[in-house]
Amino acid sequence: MRRLRNVKIVATLGPASNDYKMIRALFEAGADVFRLNMSHGSHDEIAERHKIIRQIEKDTNSPIAILADLQGPKLRCGVFANGSEELETGAKFRFDLDASEGDASRVCLPHPEIFAALEPGATLLINDGKIRVTVDSCGSDFADCTVVNGGTISNRKGVNVPDVVLPLAALSEKDRKDLEFVCNLGVDWLALSFVQRPEDVIEARELAKGRASILSKIEKPAAVKAFDDILAVSDGIMVARGDLGVELPVQNVPPIQKRLVRRARSAAKPVIVATQMMESMIESPVPTRAEVSDVATAIYEGADAVMLSAESAAGSYPVEAVTTMNNVAIEVESDQTYRDVLEASRVIERGTVADAIVSAAREVAEAIHVKAICCFSESGTTALLTARERPRVPIIALSTIPNTARKLCLVWGTTCVETSEIDRFKMAVVNGARAARNLGIAEATDHVVVTAGVPFNVPGTTNILRVAPCDERLIFQSDPE
Repeated sequence: MRRLRNVKIVATLGPASNDYKMIRALFEAGADVFRLNMSHGSHDEIAERHKIIRQIEKDTNSPIAILADLQGPKLRCGVFANGSEELETGAKFRFDLDASEGDASRVCLPHPEIFAALEPGATLLINDGKIRVTVDSCGSDFADCTVVNGGTISNRKGVNVPDVVLPLAALSEKDRKDLEFVCNLGVDWLALSFVQRPEDVIEARELAKGRASILSKIEKPAAVKAFDDILAVSDGIMVARGDLGVELPVQNVPPIQKRLVRRARSAAKPVIVATQMMESMIESPVPTRAEVSDVATAIYEGADAVMLSAESAAGSYPVEAVTTMNNVAIEVESDQTYRDVLEASRVIERGTVADAIVSAAREVAEAIHVKAICCFSESGTTALLTARERPRVPIIALSTIPNTARKLCLVWGTTCVETSEIDRFKMAVVNGARAARNLGIAEATDHVVVTAGVPFNVPGTTNILRVAPCDERLIFQSDPE
């Protein structure tokens, strides 16, 4: 299915989107990638959703990407004898390893690794940052704190530690089991939560063993500081603004978002902007104007994808949320300012033959009237490099590998087509022209740019560019062999 926009839409599945009818409706409304949130749902439920997506893929003859989002280490306080307590600003409060029920003066924090990393002056944030405390003194099993911003603390509320890199494994035991499960199912992308360092990504990649691409969620200050190193070992990035906005001053998040999107684009790695994009649509059939503007900003920045979370997973209007996001994208991308921003922020790379070929393909497409850039890509790298150019015409990515076609569903401006194996460039041209016609992008009288590599079916060999007619008779007349 061809979309009339470049940016992709990621829709999270959940209780509100749990059967064939609804998931197909989300796909037809515009969802390109479905997110399976491993924080919610049993393995049986996840497997059923995966099965439904693959059935829809078969029924519509369209590749669909599946993103499994691992929960990551969750830091939570213990329980209170009264269920909750009110912490007054200026009061003293202790966190410790004592498993007994808490009260107004203390509570258990069952994470010795936090105490090992804390120093006086560090900040702890509780309940999504609603409560803020500063550490006065600490040891291996306690932290005495002063309440800076008071509020209600209750059982098992989340705790964030923004000031330090915690000696935590990015993958909990649950994550390891979930990773193995979803890789065996056959998901296309793995999202890693609470990444702090590149080693976290490397560990996940070793466990995945090439069965899924690795996407790093940037939601901690430590990840922002180490971003270039994390990007280098990741296949993609998610700017997860929820926890990032808890652990950093909220005014820091927009410039960070812009920087991370541009760096990911420069590296030819897909980047998703996520969290609270249309949150009011959980309960309302229309978003706020501010939410529409937020989605539009990510699209103007050239993000590969924008994401819906609870809006599509648990909201009352999942199809409307996807439809609205799709309509916003189409409107934004029809604005000349959108094209001006993309071209002003384009990074030109000339380091390899493939870089030169895809750059030339974009320049040719802009210089003469062609309808699409058709790139043959076994590993997906050529399509990624082509998308980095942010060309004015659609990108048709053709691959003989179903997993590659699915993975590329996350990539800006790319329509993915699974194709049969070829051994001659002429057949690559024929298949590219045929795909452009079948997708309604071109007519027989039009032309396309075709890129491929010789020898065929060898990753990383993109070295040929041709402007070709979409009429197969003309292709064979010009190249009878």
